[in-house]
Amino acid sequence: MYEERKYRQDFLKSDSSLIGFRVFYFESDLFILAETMLEKQAYDSLVRHYLTIKKYIQSDSEFGRTFAPYLVSESAPEIIRQMSDASSLAGVGPMAAVAGAVAEAVGMELLAYSQDVIVENGGDIFLNITMPKKIGILAGSSVLSEKIALLIEPGRWGVCTSSGTMGHSISFGKADACVVVSESAPLSDAVATGIGNIIQTYKDIPEGLRCVQGIDGVLGAVIIKDDKIGVWGRIELIECS
Repeated sequence: MYEERKYRQDFLKSDSSLIGFRVFYFESDLFILAETMLEKQAYDSLVRHYLTIKKYIQSDSEFGRTFAPYLVSESAPEIIRQMSDASSLAGVGPMAAVAGAVAEAVGMELLAYSQDVIVENGGDIFLNITMPKKIGILAGSSVLSEKIALLIEPGRWGVCTSSGTMGHSISFGKADACVVVSESAPLSDAVATGIGNIIQTYKDIPEGLRCVQGIDGVLGAVIIKDDKIGVWGRIELIECS
């Protein structure tokens, strides 16, 4: 059953020059912004990558169920290697990177048709943008939810969020939001999950930030628990409007 994600309307409000559309296939549900309608291209890409991951898990079930880093061979499909590499850096299982990996894989293919592309996959976002972009932070029942936003500069980024208090993804922590920024959506996704697993109370925020600083490729992070927030790295926060 499709669950409407009202936060997606914020993308349309702040990107009137881009066309927004949704594509979905089984559990994958993407919202995409591009310079032109690319629904067919996006759907074909999503299906191809979804089936690649499904087929790989059928041949190697441990890849799909482990919560620990998992190495794969050089002959594995590229998206599988990306998930494995991200899991190794973040100290989590490779499926912790799946949403970011799919968003990036689809987004990279759409760059053949549009210079600006944003692919959102359940709060995990791939961006290739030529103008600054504001991304609001959803943080469950925290008083800070939808009050602050990240200002993302032009470039290619992965901006991913993990939460232990909302959404369907597995988290062993209780953070309202852990947001990670890097140049790789799979990496941001995996690290957000790993850091989120640490946060049980607001007192764990400093430890979460210390851990994220030690991961190569991560540029910044925001951790929210209750009414407390921790920020590290190349992060510019602004008020939501």
